Amino acid sequence: MLCVLRKVAINTIFVEVKTVNAMKTGERLPDVLGIDANGKEVKLSDYAGRKIVLYFYPKDNTPGCTAEACSLRDGYEALREAGYEVIGVSKDSAASHRKFADKYNLPFTLIADTDTALNQALGVWREKKMAGRTYMGTVRTTFVADEQGVITHVIEKVATADHAQQILQIVNNK
Repeated sequence: MLCVLRKVAINTIFVEVKTVNAMKTGERLPDVLGIDANGKEVKLSDYAGRKIVLYFYPKDNTPGCTAEACSLRDGYEALREAGYEVIGVSKDSAASHRKFADKYNLPFTLIADTDTALNQALGVWREKKMAGRTYMGTVRTTFVADEQGVITHVIEKVATADHAQQILQIVNNK
């Protein structure tokens, strides 16, 4: 994994930001994933022997993120039948995740990565540009891992409205 240290202007104040290239196939996910919507620590070892879909999204209750979460909700049983557990990650708080999960009946774990530690560890916390503004944020990415937590697929071009089907097609076309 390549780390780059550089300075980024945020509101005319320069801060140093460490960017890491995204984890790749063949690398192992970290054991400590973070804190869920109920304040419980989530570890990869909690899912021992199960395959994982670990998806990173920018923000609860935004159109693209809601479409992605609802696609995964609607395809949840098919993903489970294929042997996968789904875990979502964003920078939002645990309280925001509880409301988001309740509002859309999401049956899977959402991790509150408020300090972006997991985003940074997997290399999805990156510089983004929108409307002429540069800022740091989560780049929508999904990591699919085997029963040992080794990444088998990285999906960077996420089809938000059809993400569950996209994952199933990718894992079934090995």
